[in-house]
Amino acid sequence: MGNEGVKFSVIVPVYNGEKTLERCLSALKRQTIPRDDYEIILVDDGSTDGTANIARSNVDKYLYQKNQGPAAARNLGVRMANGKIVLFTDSDCEPVENWIEEMVAPFRWNTEIVGVKGAYLTKQKEIMARFVQIEYETRYEFMKRFEYIDFIDTYAAAYKKDIFLEFGGFDSDFPIAMTEDTELSYRISAAGHKMVFNPKAFVYHSHPTSFFYYLKRKYRAAYWRLLAVKKNRDKIKGDTHTPVDIKLQIITLPIVLFSFMISLLSKNAIFLLFGIALFLFACTSFIRLGIKKDPVISFISPFIIGARTVVYIIGLSLGSWRFLLAG
Repeated sequence: MGNEGVKFSVIVPVYNGEKTLERCLSALKRQTIPRDDYEIILVDDGSTDGTANIARSNVDKYLYQKNQGPAAARNLGVRMANGKIVLFTDSDCEPVENWIEEMVAPFRWNTEIVGVKGAYLTKQKEIMARFVQIEYETRYEFMKRFEYIDFIDTYAAAYKKDIFLEFGGFDSDFPIAMTEDTELSYRISAAGHKMVFNPKAFVYHSHPTSFFYYLKRKYRAAYWRLLAVKKNRDKIKGDTHTPVDIKLQIITLPIVLFSFMISLLSKNAIFLLFGIALFLFACTSFIRLGIKKDPVISFISPFIIGARTVVYIIGLSLGSWRFLLAG
C-alpha cells in the first residue's frame, strides 16, 4: 500500500490482545471507504502473547515499544502516521463497516472541526453488560444537547493530526488507559477548538460482565479523573460528558445514609423514605431510558447505581487528596 494516497490513519494500541485483536483488525479492513484512503497502524505496547503474529499480517504498519502505557503507544502511532486525520480505536473494539466514513464526515461538514467522538454498541446479553450499555447511552443523550463537546474517549476518536501534535498528544503521566484521552480533549477544547459527537459512528465492545470488575473500573475512572481535573481546573464545574444526574447521585447518596441513621434513632421510617426518594429522583434519566431499552435493567438500576456512587465517592475522595490537596 503506497503512502501517497493515504488520507486517514487508524491507530490501535494493544497489550496482550490476542483474544480480541483479530476481530478488531478484520472489521477495520472491511470499511466502506476505499482501502487506499486509509492505513491501519498497530502499536504493540510490549505484548508477551501472540499479538505480534496476528498483527503483522493484518496491518499496514506494525510498531513495537517496551511497555509504556497506551498514551505513549498512541503518540508513537501518530508520529508514524501519514494521514492528515488520525483515528483511534481499541483492540477489544469492533468498528462497524461505515465507522471511518462516519468519523471523518464532520471534518468535511465544517473545516473548523478538529476532533470527533463516536459511540459504543454491544451484542452482549449479560446483566452487567446491558447496564453498562445503557449507562453509556445516558451519556450520549446528554452529549447530544451540545453543538460542540469537550470530551473525546479513544475507543472511537478522531483528530486532525496537526492539532494533535500541536498539543503534544496524550499525557504519559497517565500510566494506564484511564482518562488520558479525557485530559487531551479538555486541553484542546479549552484552547477554543471545536469538537463534535457523532452518535452514528459505532464500534461494538465487550463491556464488563462482572459486577465487581465494573466497580473496580469505576473507582479507577473517578480516581484518575482528578489528575485530568488537576491539569484542567476549570473542569471541576463539569463537562459535556457527565450528566447532572451523576452529580445529584453523589450528593443524595450520603443523604440516604444520614436519613437511615435518623430513622433508626427516631424510629420513624419517613426520613429514610425521603432520602430514598431523593436518590431515585437522581436516577430518573437512567430509569426512564432503561424502561425504553431494557425494563429489567431499569428495575435493578438503582441498586447498581448506588454501588457505583459509593466507589465514585471513594475514588474522587482519594484522587482529590493525591492530586489536588497533597499534590
